[in-house]
Amino acid sequence: MAAYRSSLATTVRLDPLEAAAMSLTPDLPPPPVADAGLLKQAMRRLVGGVVVVTAGSGEDRVGLTATSAVSLSVDPPTMLVCVNRASSTWPVIVKRQHFCVSILASGHRPVAERFAGIGALRGPARYAGADWTTMASGASGLTEAQAIIDCDLEEVIERHSHAILLGAVREVRLGGGETGALVYGGGSFIDLSPP
Repeated sequence: MAAYRSSLATTVRLDPLEAAAMSLTPDLPPPPVADAGLLKQAMRRLVGGVVVVTAGSGEDRVGLTATSAVSLSVDPPTMLVCVNRASSTWPVIVKRQHFCVSILASGHRPVAERFAGIGALRGPARYAGADWTTMASGASGLTEAQAIIDCDLEEVIERHSHAILLGAVREVRLGGGETGALVYGGGSFIDLSPP
């Protein structure tokens, strides 16, 4: 039994006036389902910052590259990350109840590619060729990252192929110096120079 809270359904109670207004609305047909291929093409046009999400420790270390990490709240400090439930990282996050987000800088393309599965590396082999630091949770953060955000798993929302992870921020470390960012857009990693 997992320790996280899963938000699979929410009950909403309407007051009588709202319920009456809804009953007067004609039944509409369901909206058409969009083409998955077109959605992928559209999302490739959205440029996003690149992070590596890690979990576990020792030989249990795993991780993945993502563009779906955002700050959900600063009060309390909370991160939101989306993870494919078919990934090897997902079960370790659930088992260990933590994850760590390393925000990549320009020049970190090799790290992003390894954690994206390019080269077919898995588990601890993805960590080779870079310096890592152990965070409070036990997960690893990329030492030269722009920032490292260590989280305890607070809540999971499972939807379709992915899980939306909410993480209570446990520790934040900022990288030194001004560096550019690594972003992903148009199917490629792109180094951005500092402003």
